[in-house]
Amino acid sequence: MPRIASALFAVLCALLALPPAHAQVDLAPYLKQDKYHRIKISPDGQYYAATVQLEDRIGLAILRRADKTLVNTAAGEKNSVVDDFWWASDDRIVIAMAEQFGSHDHPYRTGQLFALGLDGKRVKMLVGPKAQPGMVAVYGDVSWEMADLIDPLPEDPQYVLISAWKLGVNPQTTVDKLDIHSGRRTRVATAPVNRAVFLTDAKGQVRFARGAMNDNFSKLYHRGNDAAEWQLVNDEASSGRYETAVGFSADGDIAYLEVTQPSGPDALVAWNTRTGERKDVLRDSTVDIHDLVYGRDWRTVIGAQYMSDRVHTRLLDAAGTQGRLHQVLAKAFPESAVTVTSYTRDGLALVQVWDDRMPGDTYLFDPATMSATGVFVQREWVDPAKLPKSSAITVKARDGLVLHGYLTRPLGTAADTPLPLIVMPHGGPFGIFDEWQYDNDVHLLAEAGYAVLRINFRGSGNYGRAFQNAGAREWGGAMQDDLTDATRWAIDQRIADPARICIFGASYGGYAALMGAAKEPDLYRCAVGYVGVYDLEAKHREDSRDAKWLRNWMDDWVGDRSTLAARSPTELASRIKANVLLAAGGADQIAPISHSKAMARALRDAGKPVETLYFDTEGHGFYTQEHRRAFYVKLLGFLADNIGGARAAEGSGETTPGDT
Repeated sequence: MPRIASALFAVLCALLALPPAHAQVDLAPYLKQDKYHRIKISPDGQYYAATVQLEDRIGLAILRRADKTLVNTAAGEKNSVVDDFWWASDDRIVIAMAEQFGSHDHPYRTGQLFALGLDGKRVKMLVGPKAQPGMVAVYGDVSWEMADLIDPLPEDPQYVLISAWKLGVNPQTTVDKLDIHSGRRTRVATAPVNRAVFLTDAKGQVRFARGAMNDNFSKLYHRGNDAAEWQLVNDEASSGRYETAVGFSADGDIAYLEVTQPSGPDALVAWNTRTGERKDVLRDSTVDIHDLVYGRDWRTVIGAQYMSDRVHTRLLDAAGTQGRLHQVLAKAFPESAVTVTSYTRDGLALVQVWDDRMPGDTYLFDPATMSATGVFVQREWVDPAKLPKSSAITVKARDGLVLHGYLTRPLGTAADTPLPLIVMPHGGPFGIFDEWQYDNDVHLLAEAGYAVLRINFRGSGNYGRAFQNAGAREWGGAMQDDLTDATRWAIDQRIADPARICIFGASYGGYAALMGAAKEPDLYRCAVGYVGVYDLEAKHREDSRDAKWLRNWMDDWVGDRSTLAARSPTELASRIKANVLLAAGGADQIAPISHSKAMARALRDAGKPVETLYFDTEGHGFYTQEHRRAFYVKLLGFLADNIGGARAAEGSGETTPGDT
C-alpha cells in the first residue's frame, strides 16, 4: 500500500475508534459563581457573615438573619482574599487577609487583621501598616509584621488573642491581647521558637507553641498556664515525629496531639499534661485526620473526621451532649459530610452539608428540636442527582506501595465499556491530595464524555507522614511512576481505552502532565499543562532567593539543583509524541509564564505540535469569566480533536486575544 494511502487508512481507523458524538457542553453552569461561600452565624444568632466570591477577589458580607438583607460589606483590591473571619462579639468581626494570584494559587496570609462591624462604617485596620488602609498588602519592607488570630475569646467581647512576628532573619513570634475597637495590644507570651503557631485552652490561656528554625524541623513546646515556663515536648530532629497540639479536654488536663507514625496514618494522642501519660485514642487504618470535631467552645476536642471513600466522623464520647448532636446530623445527612461552622450562644449550630456532587448547602440546626432549616444553597442551578458520583479506588504501585484515589465515570456508561480517559494529577504536590468533594473540572469533563482518574501519588497528604516523605526528591521519578501505574491499571480494568488517554493538570499537575508525556511517550495521546512549572532548575533558583529555609526546603523536597535538568520537561521535549496544549498567565508569580513559553519553544524546536493560550493579566489560574470560558472552549476542543469527547456548545466561548 502506498505511504500516503497508509497514512489515510490510519487516520480513518483513528476516527472510527472515536466514540459517538456527544451533546455539546453548556459552559454556563461551570462558569457561574455562587454568591456566598463560607458562612458563620453571630453569637446572638441575629446575623450571618459570609465570604463573597467576586471575579478577582474574595470579600465579606454581613447579612441580617431575619431577611438576609446586607448590613455591611468589605473587600480589598485585586487578588485580595478574606482568608478567615471570626465573630469576636455580637456586633464585630475580625478578618484575616491573604493574597491569591490566580484561581489555582494557594492564598498567602498578608499578616493584616481588620475589624468590621454592624454600624455601616468602613473596615478598620487592627494590625498592618497604617499608611496602607483598605485591606491591601505591601511587600518589600523587612519590618512588615505578620499577625493571625489565635482565639476570639468569646467570653470577652472587647478583646481577642493574636500572634505576631516581623519578617527578618530570626522572626520571633509573640502573643498579644488585642482590643478590637482601638487596636491597642498587651503582650501575653513570647514563643521559644520561630514561626510559631499557638493553641489556647478553654480558659483562653496560651498552652502550646509549635514552630521551626531554618532547618525546618518542627518543635513543640507546652506550658501549664500563662505564668509557667515553656517546656520542650517534641523535637522532630531527634524523635523523627511531627507533633501538633490540636485541642484539650474540657478541664484542660488532657491535651490532644496529632502525631505522625513510622508507617501508616497519624494518630490522635491524649497526653496527660500533669502525669505525662500518653494514649492513642483515635487512628484510622488508611487516612489521616481530615478535620477535628470541636465542642461549642472550639477548644474542646470531641472527635475527628476522616476522608476515605467519603467522610466518616468518629467521636471520643458518642453518648455526650455534643456527641449526640453529631450523631443526629450524620443520620440526617447519611450520604454527605457535615461540618459545623459556628454556634450561637444558646446552642443553635450553623452546619454545612457537602459531598462529591454538592459543594455545600448551609442549614441552621436546633438541638432542642433536632430539626434543620435550610439557609443557603450553593450551585442551586445544578441538580446533584444528575451528576456522577466519584468512586474510591486503590492501585498498587510497581514497588508495592498502595495508592488511593477517585474515579468518576460519565452518567449512563456501562462499567465494562472502556472510555476515553483523563488522568488528572493534583497540584501542590506535597501534603495536598485529591479529595472526596465537588470538583468543577471533574464534572465538566465527565459531562463531555470522559472518565476522570485522580490518583494520590506518593508525596500527597492524608495517608501518613511516611507516604508524604516517600515523594521527597521524586519529581519525575517515583511520583510520576505512580501516575503511570494508575493509568495502566485503568487500562487493565477496562476503564480506559488505551488509544484515547490524555493527561491534564494544573500547577504541579501541569508539570506531571508534560513529564508523563516525556517519560511515557506511547501512553498518552495528548497532554495539557495549565499554569505549570517545566524547568525545575530555574524554579529551584527562583525560590531559593527568597529565604534560607525555602532553599533548604527545595533541596529536601525537590532535589539538588544539579539533578533537576534531567527531570525537566523542557529538556525532554524531543521524547514527547503526544499533542500538547499549554495555558498560562503573564502575572503568575508561582509558575511564571516563562516556564510555559520555554516549554512551547522546546517543543517547536523539536518539531513537535503545541497549542498555547496565554493571558498577560492572569495569574496562577484564570480569574475572569471571559478567560475561564476561553480556556474551557480551548480545552474541550483540544480533547475532542485528540480523544473524541464533546466540545463546548455553540456560543459558549468568544474570540479572545491570546489564543494561538
